[in-house]
Amino acid sequence: MGLNDTPSGERVHIGFFGRRNAGKSSLVNAVTGQELSVVSPTAGTTTDPVRKAMELLPLGPVVILDTPGFDDEGSLGQLRVRRTRQTLNRTDIAVLVVDGTVGLTGCDRELLDLFQEKNIPYLTVWNKGDLPESCPPPEYGALVVSARTGAGIRELKERIAALAPKEEAMPPLARDLVGPEGLAVLVTPIDSAAPKGRLILPQQQTIRDLLDGGAGAVVTRETELEETLKRLASPPEVVITDSQAFRQVARVVPPEVPLTSFSILMARHKGFLETAVKGVAAIERLCDGDTVLMAEGCTHHRQCGDIGTVKLPKWLREHTGKQLNFAVCSGADFPEDLSPYALVVHCGGCMLGAREVLSRMRCAGDQGVPITNYGTCIAAMLGILPRALAPIPGMAELLKTGK
Repeated sequence: MGLNDTPSGERVHIGFFGRRNAGKSSLVNAVTGQELSVVSPTAGTTTDPVRKAMELLPLGPVVILDTPGFDDEGSLGQLRVRRTRQTLNRTDIAVLVVDGTVGLTGCDRELLDLFQEKNIPYLTVWNKGDLPESCPPPEYGALVVSARTGAGIRELKERIAALAPKEEAMPPLARDLVGPEGLAVLVTPIDSAAPKGRLILPQQQTIRDLLDGGAGAVVTRETELEETLKRLASPPEVVITDSQAFRQVARVVPPEVPLTSFSILMARHKGFLETAVKGVAAIERLCDGDTVLMAEGCTHHRQCGDIGTVKLPKWLREHTGKQLNFAVCSGADFPEDLSPYALVVHCGGCMLGAREVLSRMRCAGDQGVPITNYGTCIAAMLGILPRALAPIPGMAELLKTGK
């Protein structure tokens, strides 16, 4: 993904589901106008979820997800079915592809139940409608299409677009903390783990969000922050820092100037800051031998000073004084069973869609495992969490009452 592309976590994720040989991959290719998926008359050709970020009119930037058949068999087939279930957690719109020559099966009905259970907007599509043996759909609203002839594809894309979640449903990143013509100072450390020649995604997104709100942004390193603040004619409305620099930045920024972090704002944007704030209390309950899961939403080459695998584990051991064990997961490989862990510390989730992030939060909550995120964790260990939450409406009260 290039610098001009919409981040994956901000795109609508559209998943195509169904039994083997229902024509899911053919339909994906017809909808996208590209050969995204391998097509074959052999059942089970799609063995792993296929993922592609693209522009889909009339919807805009999306991620298309083509999944293996949900009726796959054997031990390997069950693994594929499990991956399909995981794909549901990141799906904003589901398309159930029914083989029109067979009709609705028990497998299809199970998928419909899962869509409803997970509250995923969905469409039922009757594929192979051009074949003479195709039977009419039994329920009103199912769309009859043909991936081979293209019949019904335009209407399918329009129906998918109509189900897209509204943008205003997600909280802004930072523009409501500053306001039009206001100013935010962004502190972005440049160390060995920083990507060469660019800013990390939360920093880019925060700058864009501030510009969208008519606000200005001054970007500086923590080493130049003090001089930058002196040069401003008046104090900024907020200082937003990379969480790793919280200690140094908190010493420099005057107490009357609001201070928070990119990670905390990203957690709010994705809808799980309240969960992260409640979960951070578990740090003080960690015991010798406990295992903490460090969960990252993206996959990247790990540097020697990596935050999730090096710095945070070191800081947690030092803060608690306990002999802690650490496990790491990244990308889509978030464990279904969280019982081995005393705490989950998640990244900000900038590369994940809000639905997938919230699914992970619910997974932890259902199993009684506390979960927090990097920025909240660091601020708590430094004793500045109340200050870091103060700029965000409602968060300071939550910290006091726990409700």
